[in-house]
This record gives sequence, structure tokens and C-alpha cells, in this order.
Amino acid sequence: MEAMEVESSLIVLDSGSSTEVDEDDDDEGDQREQAAARSPPRLPATWAFSQRAVGSAARGGPMRRRLRQGLRVHYPSQTAAPSRGFPDFLLRAPAASAAEPGSGSTTEISESEEEEGEEEVVEWGGEGAALEPVDPPALPSSPRLNARHTQPPEAAPSHSSPAADAERTLQSTQPLLAPPAPAPSSSPGEEGEGDVCSICFEPWTTAGEHRLSALRCGHLFGFTCITRWLKAQGSAAKCPQCNKKAKRSDIVLLYAPKLRALDNSEQEILKKSLEQEQGLRRKAELESAQYKLKLQVVTTKYGQAQQELQELRAMMAGRVPVYSSSSSSSSSLLLGLSQSSRSAQYVFSKAILVSIAGGSRVLSYCEPLSCLLASQPSPHSTLVPGCGVKKVSVVNMKASQYVPIHSKQIRGLSFNRQNDSLLLSAALDNTIKLTSLLTNTVVQTYNAGKPVWSCCWCLDNSNYVYAGLSNGSVLVYDTRDTSTHVQELQPLRSRCPVASLCYVPRAASSSFPCGGLIAGSLEGGCFWEQVNETTYRPHLLPLETAGCTDIQVETESRHCLVTYRPGRSNPSLRCVLMSLTRTPQQDSSALPQVSVAPLQSFSAGPSGKLLTKNAVFRSPGGAGGLVCAGDEASNSTMVWDASSGSLLQKLPADLPVLDISPFSVNGEHFLASLTEKMLKLYRWE
Repeated sequence: MEAMEVESSLIVLDSGSSTEVDEDDDDEGDQREQAAARSPPRLPATWAFSQRAVGSAARGGPMRRRLRQGLRVHYPSQTAAPSRGFPDFLLRAPAASAAEPGSGSTTEISESEEEEGEEEVVEWGGEGAALEPVDPPALPSSPRLNARHTQPPEAAPSHSSPAADAERTLQSTQPLLAPPAPAPSSSPGEEGEGDVCSICFEPWTTAGEHRLSALRCGHLFGFTCITRWLKAQGSAAKCPQCNKKAKRSDIVLLYAPKLRALDNSEQEILKKSLEQEQGLRRKAELESAQYKLKLQVVTTKYGQAQQELQELRAMMAGRVPVYSSSSSSSSSLLLGLSQSSRSAQYVFSKAILVSIAGGSRVLSYCEPLSCLLASQPSPHSTLVPGCGVKKVSVVNMKASQYVPIHSKQIRGLSFNRQNDSLLLSAALDNTIKLTSLLTNTVVQTYNAGKPVWSCCWCLDNSNYVYAGLSNGSVLVYDTRDTSTHVQELQPLRSRCPVASLCYVPRAASSSFPCGGLIAGSLEGGCFWEQVNETTYRPHLLPLETAGCTDIQVETESRHCLVTYRPGRSNPSLRCVLMSLTRTPQQDSSALPQVSVAPLQSFSAGPSGKLLTKNAVFRSPGGAGGLVCAGDEASNSTMVWDASSGSLLQKLPADLPVLDISPFSVNGEHFLASLTEKMLKLYRWE
């Protein structure tokens, strides 16, 4: 019975597969022992192999195993960590032919069950070490391990105990075990994902039929694959990845031994986030600047309110009995002071950049177009040299466009009363020009022969315009005559440049009914009374003989504002408000004489280097008038009450104020102050 058990083949269950073991003759056994002696010893892969090896040794011959197509091979790892368990390193291997005799290795064949369709399992092991039959050690409760490493009762030798066999097996295999190798960080498929053709999933090459190629859309393929793809689809061929139309001529061969694309998607996302953050930051900075400016305005108002409160307390404390002894008069005085303290004033509205490089000089308001015009040099001097005007819309408070007019600096801007949007401009290029702001083109040019310092329209007859020259004379032009001037008004005194020209229209006034032209030079002023269209009668005005820089006229009240530079007798810039008078007032045989009488004087700081232009106009509140002048020392616009001479406001600016222009739009009143770069707008509230 024991002989029959030794002679019979050992069958070991391994995941439901069966194993055949064939015995060879003695000669073959000797050859295998010699080959095993030459080869290094190997560790048995499984307990089943050790049992078969013992069984084969008991029968007196080595095992010969056949390898068939479609096998799954277990390669034993000789570097595995020592453990009582068994290595479970599974590797797929292509099918191989049957092992040749005498190869020095043994093969265990496990055929899969036919109904499950599993592949066969082949386990490789060494034969160099002497093996004894052992029983399997205790294993975790796993169905796979139990199925693979459970020995049938009839295959176990009768003379060996399980405990002794397991101990001998561990002692023989423990010196051969080594620490396990580190696991790879990433699979080969992930590393080479971008190096294969997306059609055949095979790596493309740098030469040959399957060389690297691309379509016009940029996707990469093997040359043969994409050629067949396009040929199979015919005229409706598309890219396999993006479905864009493609054809055979779109294939481009790429000469790149190795391609590597940098993934910058996160970088682009970060760039977009940075741009958004920068935009929000600029917006926040702009809002911060606006709030700072508003805070400055509120602080100014608070300071003025504190000053008025102190004055009111002082008057209540000791000055009230001086003016009146009755309580009724004192109460009326306090009521008037409280009303004046709550009176309206100019509040900052917006600052508009006119010229980055500077160079702005004069300012004017066009009522039909509701826009301010500020002179400035050309912002593109290389393409469009010269000077022009910048349009600033007062509806949306934005600078709209630049209109080129002159080749040199502009010194005067003026509009007529006809609302035809014709701008009269005077410049140092010896010309005055008429420009239509509806088409932004120059419609008429007059050459004066001398640099023109000032200009104005005739408010009684819009066909005539005036130009003040650098030699002190005034040229009269008729817009109906495009050739030259029709009359020249010679200076009565020295030939100083005419810095300002203002026309006083005729009015039904008993004190000053006549109309004419006021020409102001650096050495005084002259009133040219217009008797008829061609006759002008001169009247020298009793002004100071030096330092007169500007003369402005308020047509309704017939008041004029004369500005004087600081001098020895007066160390500050002075603005003197005067009234035009005529003697005799009634018609008589004697020729009338025109003169001026001073009303109020205003001090505007110790500096007056620039030929600034000031303003006198009716108060937006409807009571009295206002006088505005620029203070060069403090870079501000000063606002006075014309009747009382008291300072009402001091509007700050970044640079010296060069020109001031009041205007109204949509029932609201504004004041515009111009510096070399900025235009500031203030609303009357």
C-alpha cells in the first residue's frame, strides 16, 4: 500500500487547478542533479512545491514539468522579508514552450478549470537545496490561501509530523530571505501616457512608418495610424480627439526625439486670479483717493464752521451792544449770522486729468454742447504736432477728445451768443482761428502778422471779432471778409502786449448805456467805445500804470475786475472790483467820458508770477456777486463775496490755478478751475 502511494502522482489543490507530475528515468535524474549543483539554490515558492519536491525525491527522481501556452507564472522573490507566510508575488508572463530536459529548473503546471476559463499557473523554484516533506504552517483564514496551500490527506507522508516539518522548512529558508524591494511610485502606464499614439496605444517612433506626426489642430499620432484613419473616413475625415475637420495634406511629420509638455494650467489660473486681484486693488485705491478728497472737503467745512461759531460767540459775548441796544435788533443780527453760516457754497465734485505732460493755459465753456474746453499741447506730438483744445463733457464729467487747432501755444478762447458752437482762438503762431466744434474742424484762419495774446467776440454784432497783439494794437476782423482785418486800433500809450480783451454790450442803463471793448495791457487799460460799426472812440481808464495782468467784466452789473501783480507798495496779488461810469450821464453836446470807480479790493497771496485769469460773476444763490482768483502761494482758488469783500471759501488745488470759469447745466451751478494738468469741478450746494 505504501509502495502504491509512493509510485502514484501527487495532486495538490491550487485555486481550483490540478497539477501533473511525471517521473523520468534515472539518467535524466542524474543530469538534473548535476545542473542543480551548478545553479544557485532557490527558495521554494509555495508549500505545495516543497511537498512535491519531497515526494519526487522519495520516488528517486526529479520532476519534469511542461509549460503550455497562456500560463500564469509565479516568480519566487529571493529578497522577500522572512515570514512564516508564503510569497504571493504574481506576474503575468507570455506563454512559453515546454521546458527542455536538464535545464536546471523545475516547473509546476496548474491548469485552470474549463468552466471558469482561468489561465494556468506555473510556479518556479530551485532544486539546489535538499528539501524534506513538511506540513503547511498556520495561515490566516483566506479562501484563496486555503485553496492554494491545502494538501490532500492522501498526499502527506505518514512518517512526518506537521510541527516538525514546518520548523525544518523555516530553518532552511530563513537564511535566504532578504528585505522586500521598495514599491514603484507610479505605474509605467502613467509615466508613458503622453508617449503613445491615441489610435493604436503603441509608442510612436522618431523614424519609420509609425513616426511621430501631428494634425493642424495639434494632436499627435503615429503616421501610419492617422493616415489609415483619414483614409477610412474619406472626405468627412475628422481628428480622432477633437473632431475637427482634417485631411491627408494636414499631416505634418515632427522631428522630435522626445517630447515633454509642461502643465501650466495652474499657472494660468493663478495669473487670472492675480489680474483680478490687481483690478480690485486699483479700484480700491481709486475709491480710497475719492474718500480722502471728500474727507478733505468735509474737514474744510468743519474748520469754517468752527471759525464761524467762534465769531458768533465773540459777537454774543461783547460786540452785540455796540451795534444795537435793543433785543430785537440783536436777535435779527443773530438770525442773519445763522443764515449766513448755513448758506450754500461750492463743494468738490470731480477732478479730471487734462494733460499728463502739462501745458494747459486757458479755459472756456460751450453752452450748446455742454462741454468745457481747455487748451493744451498735442498729446501725440510726433503724429499731430502743435496745440489744441481738450473737450470735457460736463454731463458725464469725462474728457472726451482732443481737437488740434494751432501750431503754438493758445492764449485766448471765446464763444459768441449765437450758440452756433464756433470757437474763436488766439495763439502765438500769429493767427486767430474759427473752429466748428460740431465737426472739430477749422473753418476760418486769419494771419495777424504778430503773436496774438488775446481775443473776444463782439456781443452786439457777431460778425466782428477782435485780436489783441503783442505790440499793443487791436485788430478788428469781419467774419464775412476772409482776407484780412477791417480795422486796427492803435495803442494810446506804450506798445505792451494786450493781455486781455473783454467786450461790454450795450444796455438800457442810465449809468453806463454804451458798449465797447476793454483792452488791458501790462501798463493799464483802455475802453474803446463803439460809436457805430466802423467807428471806435478811445477812453483811457484811470488804472495803475504797472502790473495790470488781467481785466474781466460782469456784463449785467457793468462791473470789471482788475488784477495787479505784487509790487513795492502792495506785496500781495490784488484783485480790485470797479464799476464803469460815464460822465455826463445824460445826452448833451459835450462828449461823454468813461471812467472806473473802485468798489472792493481782495488780496490773493504774495505771489503773482503767472498771467492768471480771474472771474467775476453773479452769485448762484441770486443775491450779489462772487469774485474768484487763484492763489499761487497756496495752490488754491479763493472765493469772495463781491459786496462785503469777505472770503467765503478756499478751494484747494494741486498746482497754481491759471483760469477760472463758472457755468451752469441742467439747473445746477458749477465752478471750474484749471491748472497745467488738472481740471477741478465744484458744485454749488
